[in-house]
Amino acid sequence: MKHEIVDSATWENARKDLLAKEKELTRMRDALSAARRELPWERVEKSYVFDGANGQKSLAEAFAGRSQLLVYHFMFAPDWQAGCKSCSFWADNFERNVLHLAHRDATMVAISRAPIEKLLAFQKRFGWTFEWLSSGQNDFNYDYRVSFQPGKPQTYNYAPKTSAITDLPGISVFYRDSDGAVFRTYSTFSRGVEAANAAFSYLDLLPKGRDEGTSPMAWLRLRDEYDVDA
Repeated sequence: MKHEIVDSATWENARKDLLAKEKELTRMRDALSAARRELPWERVEKSYVFDGANGQKSLAEAFAGRSQLLVYHFMFAPDWQAGCKSCSFWADNFERNVLHLAHRDATMVAISRAPIEKLLAFQKRFGWTFEWLSSGQNDFNYDYRVSFQPGKPQTYNYAPKTSAITDLPGISVFYRDSDGAVFRTYSTFSRGVEAANAAFSYLDLLPKGRDEGTSPMAWLRLRDEYDVDA
């Protein structure tokens, strides 16, 4: 990599210039987060029931007694033999954060359309401990626009969908009030889910950045499929 080489004082001045921009971005991000919290809420009218490791569980029960629920929409269609490698990358990033979130009155789960047996087998393969629920017997994935049925109008990330893939990623946030009513407060899709991936934040600090060229995440593999000599 060819790059400008400077003395310490010049480097520090350049770094301070960038720091001013970073602080501006931090203030903008704080303002955006505040605006996100001010969004109106949508009441969940349907009674969704999911298959879990210990039997069936309703959406309200998925809160596990807390008032806030984060759902990672994990790409794993019923006919797939394995979960999405990108979603698995995300799961590697949020796996250990579930406990921390629980201490902030928030439960985090993954939900996919694949049968629970497939989900649990894939979960065991990677040693994940987060709760994973199957929505294969209800319309949850379709209603929250992360799964798509042929012949029906399709939108993803709040715009017409053009790809043929049946399942895509997303994060949806729900709130349960003291009366037991459940509301959707936020959903994000596509690059919006990057907030849940700390590895990208680290890569963005590196001289090569994400180093993906025109093929985002073409380098990515399931964790147990990388070349062990890399």
